[in-house]
Amino acid sequence: MAPTRREFLIIAGLSAIGAACPPLGRIIAKETPSSRAILPGAPGSVTALTAKRWAMVVDTQKCYDGCTDCITACHEAHNVPDIRNPKHEVKWIWPERFEKVFPTESHARIHEVVRKQIIPVLCNHCDNPPCVRVCPTGATFRRTDGIVMMDSHRCIGCKICLAACPFGARSINFVNPRPFIRKLNLDFPTRSKGVIEKCNFCEERLARGIRPACVMACPEKALFFGDVDNPRSKVCQILDRHFSIRRRAELGTKPQVYYIL
Repeated sequence: MAPTRREFLIIAGLSAIGAACPPLGRIIAKETPSSRAILPGAPGSVTALTAKRWAMVVDTQKCYDGCTDCITACHEAHNVPDIRNPKHEVKWIWPERFEKVFPTESHARIHEVVRKQIIPVLCNHCDNPPCVRVCPTGATFRRTDGIVMMDSHRCIGCKICLAACPFGARSINFVNPRPFIRKLNLDFPTRSKGVIEKCNFCEERLARGIRPACVMACPEKALFFGDVDNPRSKVCQILDRHFSIRRRAELGTKPQVYYIL
C-alpha cells in the first residue's frame, strides 16, 4: 500500500537527517577518550615501559613468611576472585615451599631454613612456552617482548594449556568469578566462567609507564623487573652479582623468572 502524504514527509525528513549526520560509530569513536591521539610530550601523554625481553628476579632471602603484600596488590589490580575453595581457587601469584618450587633441586641435606622458606611463584613467561604451542584457538600467545598473554575472549576453556604448563601457573574459572571479587578495579576487565587466566607481567601497567603491582607493593624490595637483554638494566645487574636459578629449567621452557637463593 502506498504511504500517505504524512508518512512520506516523515520518511523524507529522517532521510535528510541521516544524510547530514555522520555514522553513529564515527561519533562514538570520536568521543571515546582512549581513541584520541596524544602527541609525545603533550599534556596527558604517557611513555610506555618497553624492553626487548621482560624478566623478573625474586630475591628469596628478603621474602619472609606471612607477607602477602605482592599477592594482594596483584590480585586487587587484576580482579582475581577470592575463592576459598581449593578446587576452584584462582591465583596469579602465590606462596610455595622450596621443595615444591624446586623439586629437582631438593635433597636430604638442604638446610632447614631453605626447606621451610616461602617463595612467591607466578607465570614464568617462558621463551619457549608449551602453553602457546598447544592452545587450539590462539587465546594464549607470546609477545615479542617475551610476555605470555591470555585473550579471555578467545579462550574456550579446553584446559589443554592448563595441562601443558609444568609450573601450575594457570587457573580456570570453574564458577562465575565476579561475585568473589572483593574490591573491583574498574580499570581492568573481569573474566567469566570457563576462562583460563594467569599473571600477565602487568602489561596494562607497562603500557601506562608503571611497573608491575607486585614489584611496587613489596615492602622488602625483593622483586626486580626489567629488560634481561639490556646489560644496564637492574635485573641484569642483580643477576651478575648473585647466583640464581630458574624453575624446572631442565625442561627447556626457558623461564624468565629468576630466583636468588
